[in-house]
Amino acid sequence: MAVRAVVIEADGGSRGNPGPAGYGAVIRDPETGEVLAERSESIGTATNNVAEYRGLIAGLEAAAELGAAEVEARMDSKLVVEQMCGRWQIKHPGLRPLAAQAAGLVSRFTAVRFTWVPRERNRHADALANAAMDAAASGAAPAGAGKAAAREAAVVRATGTDPATTPASWEPRPTEEATRLILVRHGETERTVQKHYSGRGDVPLTDRGRAQARASAARVAALAPSVAAVVSSPLSRCTATAEAIAAQVGNPPVRTDDDLIECDFGVWEGHTFAEVRERWAAELDAWLASTRVAPPRGESFVTVAERTGRAVDRLRSAYPGETVVVVSHVSPIKLVLRDALAAGDAFLHRLYLDTAGISVLDLYPDGGVAVRSVNDTSHLTDA
Repeated sequence: MAVRAVVIEADGGSRGNPGPAGYGAVIRDPETGEVLAERSESIGTATNNVAEYRGLIAGLEAAAELGAAEVEARMDSKLVVEQMCGRWQIKHPGLRPLAAQAAGLVSRFTAVRFTWVPRERNRHADALANAAMDAAASGAAPAGAGKAAAREAAVVRATGTDPATTPASWEPRPTEEATRLILVRHGETERTVQKHYSGRGDVPLTDRGRAQARASAARVAALAPSVAAVVSSPLSRCTATAEAIAAQVGNPPVRTDDDLIECDFGVWEGHTFAEVRERWAAELDAWLASTRVAPPRGESFVTVAERTGRAVDRLRSAYPGETVVVVSHVSPIKLVLRDALAAGDAFLHRLYLDTAGISVLDLYPDGGVAVRSVNDTSHLTDA
């Protein structure tokens, strides 16, 4: 039975950018909220933006199958919403065929409205997309994968590029369009000196750590003539570092974000690696082998990556084309850099980040990422 109007909730994402990707779409009755249809699919290796467009396309196709005349498409992708509304240009060649396909579907309805919503209001589609990403990461081939491959092949034929694998950073990009994140690890604490696991415990900076914070502040001021915001983990070792930086870049207020807090190391908190190896050998081996495994009563790196990804998405949306200083900890910064570089999980155990080290990356509106520097310590005279 045909319906007059529907709401589409669509989402997509990748474990990395590009990385194992998938999308989800939910069709609802706008009056009752009843779910009328669901669509989800893993699409192999792709970028976040490709997956988001694929989620929208799947939702529009499902709405058409239901015979809907009017559609409201709700997404937490600012990029897709703004491009479909015609307010942002579509500069990435890999996205143009997908946007054209979505526009062709839009023309089949009497009225279509696009609405940006926060991620927390898109949980159902997000859950479907995450399940599809899990399938892509595991190598599972879900129903409809053949049709997905055919669509990707059509994109390659039309553009001469593969949107899932073409490195966006090889294309010329106007720097002013990027949101620049200056990632700063907090200064030294007693636990970093002693090489103890330091997660949620609120350990203050040492005297040397405060000097490092001042040095990183001077370096950030040299890197960024204008800073729109300073955002920090709520733990004091980060807020103290952030306040030193803010004082050097025009005193923007330091805003805290709980999603930037360090990994919860559970019962390992305050112990050295050697102590953990002696007391929890099996648990440590499992943790080192998989980012899905958490320390006893702690938090897995997969969970940390999900929340740091949310924080990065919020900053990209809130500060388009501006520079933001992010003060956080080893694990969140490593995970942000892993995803920015489309690296594997082994990256997390091979990258060393010094206290007060600085990394810089640019996030472009079309989903492209350019990593400018990693663990810059040139400002630390005793590094």
